[in-house]
Amino acid sequence: MSERLIPGDTAPAFTLRNPEGRDVSLGDFRGRSTVVYFYPAASTPGCTKQACDFRDSLASLQQAGYEVVGISPDPVDKLAKFAATEGLTFPLLSDPDHTVAAAYGAWGEKKNYGKTYEGLIRSTVVVDPDGRVAVAQYNVRATGHVAKLRRDLKIDV
Repeated sequence: MSERLIPGDTAPAFTLRNPEGRDVSLGDFRGRSTVVYFYPAASTPGCTKQACDFRDSLASLQQAGYEVVGISPDPVDKLAKFAATEGLTFPLLSDPDHTVAAAYGAWGEKKNYGKTYEGLIRSTVVVDPDGRVAVAQYNVRATGHVAKLRRDLKIDV
């Protein structure tokens, strides 16, 4: 199991590919607060609900000074289809070898229907403008998570 981040930690740097074929780095968001959320698989019911919740809250998050980045192990072509189908306008990034997820503590042991396996742990890390972890939430629920995060960040719901 990868080590989980806690507030005050330096957020691990990353560079990942987006569906347009461009590299996106955490450093691209330096000077802005950034919500980095990890989700298991594009176009699945829970991940779609969570992504659409972020989409629907994006304007108010940005108005409060937060950018949003979604990261999954999906290939970029699947992310492109997901973004187009759901009208997602924030960056979706591909982490096929789980390196970034592991660095953020979002890759590890999971249990489902009595089976234990390694997988992506639905997680959200808020990185402050200086590149430090402000909030780290693990094993979050797909439904209701964005509303809870907004309450935690004191953003009007």
